[in-house]
This record gives sequence, structure tokens and C-alpha cells, in this order.
Amino acid sequence: MRSEEFTQYIVVDKGVRSGKPCIKGTRISVSDILQWLSEGITISEILEDYPALEKVHIFAALAFAARREDNTKLLAIA
Repeated sequence: MRSEEFTQYIVVDKGVRSGKPCIKGTRISVSDILQWLSEGITISEILEDYPALEKVHIFAALAFAARREDNTKLLAIA
């Protein structure tokens, strides 16, 4: 998924989950999805537990996180 494509699925609204990036039309945050995946929950299990989500939403969350990580710069302290 190209980075410009995920923007149609991810929204930031200060009134929803304190402004965390969420899947459009839900209160499910990008960080929720990343956490579930990191715990070994499969995409199929996530989709079964959260019927409002579609596979494209999972990939949009991953693309969003990758883009954010790409833009993160750490300063080394010597």
C-alpha cells in the first residue's frame, strides 16, 4: 500500500481516543492493531473479533506506522 493510500483509512480526531490515529469510522487505533499483531494475534482473528475492520484497514495501519517510523529521527547522545 502506498503511503498516500492509507490516508483514506486513517484519521486523527482530537475528540476520538485523545487524537490517536484511528481507523476511519471506528475507535480502533493504529496502536491497537499493532499491539494485537505484536502479540501474535492473526489478521483473521482480528477481523473476526472486530467486524467493522477489513483487511485493508490492517494494511493501512501497518503502512501508517511504517511511514511514521520512516519520519522518526533519533538524536544520538555522545
